[in-house]
Amino acid sequence: MRLFIIRHADPDYPNNTITPDGHLEAKALAKRLAKLGLDRIYCSPLGRARDTMQYTADALGMQATILDWTQELSSLTFKNTLPWPNTCAWDIPGEVILNQQPLPTQQDWHTLSHLENLHAKETFEDLIQHSDDFLKTLGFERQGSRYRVLNPNVEKVALFCHGGFGLTWLAHLLQIPLTIMWSSFWLSPTSVTTILFDQRSLEWATPRCLGLGDTSHLYEAGLPIKPRGIKANFE
Repeated sequence: MRLFIIRHADPDYPNNTITPDGHLEAKALAKRLAKLGLDRIYCSPLGRARDTMQYTADALGMQATILDWTQELSSLTFKNTLPWPNTCAWDIPGEVILNQQPLPTQQDWHTLSHLENLHAKETFEDLIQHSDDFLKTLGFERQGSRYRVLNPNVEKVALFCHGGFGLTWLAHLLQIPLTIMWSSFWLSPTSVTTILFDQRSLEWATPRCLGLGDTSHLYEAGLPIKPRGIKANFE
């Protein structure tokens, strides 16, 4: 199975949709995915994800399944809290996260003092449970860090979601400490991240990233990459 984790197009956050440029991005993405072919489409319930997804669903003549658990992780926001008011946890400066010595691990990433009041560990654990339930319906049951193959398949599954959610889910799938994932990677609007459930035996599969944040459809369409979520030094 190949899982395509797709961030929504350039967002119009106040109106919970996408901008005019975002519609162009979503059309370019749909053209790419129509050539690729999909077996299943899933989507966040939020407007910006659904409006992005609809172009692909229409191009393929498919219906999407809405998954509430894939909406953006809005609880991981500092609100009016200093030093980063109205900032999401995945936008904590890398200089803060990477100043921890020793570096964060899968076991202790949540001990970063800035995360104390966000309940980040509980949010992550909830996402993990939903992920496990979802992947089991697709034929892969997590046991430890591996997935027992219940139903071998070569389906192509697309899930339209969000930047913060996508990074957080990838941290779980790829066994990367969450704060390291947040500070070291970025997903641009309409980027496609491909996860192969790599099956080397009849019994087990493991998630393997074949491509992270690919935007080749934007290059083909002559569209720029929007720097949504990049806080500095973007050209």
